[in-house]
Amino acid sequence: MRGLLYALPLLLLAGCASVSPPDNPENLCAIFREKPDWHDAAIDARDKWGVPPQVPMAMMYQESSFRDDALPPRYYFLGFIPWGRVSSAYGYAQAKDETWDDYKREAGGWLSSRDNFHDAMDFMGWYISKTQRLNGVSKWDAYGQYLNYHEGWSGYRHRSYDGKAWLKRVAQKVQARAERFGAQLRHCDLD
Repeated sequence: MRGLLYALPLLLLAGCASVSPPDNPENLCAIFREKPDWHDAAIDARDKWGVPPQVPMAMMYQESSFRDDALPPRYYFLGFIPWGRVSSAYGYAQAKDETWDDYKREAGGWLSSRDNFHDAMDFMGWYISKTQRLNGVSKWDAYGQYLNYHEGWSGYRHRSYDGKAWLKRVAQKVQARAERFGAQLRHCDLD
């Protein structure tokens, strides 16, 4: 019994530990070899939502660099006093509170967590699938999907990205990464 009392705090602390990003985030095969549970999550999202793994993986790379505890930048009062975050985005997918709540209500369940890779991948599958349904953007179109992800479905419909050349450049990077990831994935031997 005493051993259990000593082990319990260690188990609780282990549950709080951050998961490190992959060693080679530029190669999807290397990511999936290093983290086979991520490969399983990507396949589950593909099978459930019809999402090609390279698209959410490229978007996730852009959003969090595969960090489970990623947060957006802070606001600073008087230029040096931390004063909150620029948004409520958090975790692998950088999902905002409201959108994450919608996902949990519609598809994810109330125990889903933004710092759980499998849940984050399922969230992205849900979002990409809903983007196709609402705005007609192909699940394979990482550029259009990323613009929807960044601007929201309504923002995309109103072309809020038109005045944001920087965002279009980022979306082009996401598209290029998705294409690289897709080419790598076609030559992976993951079994």
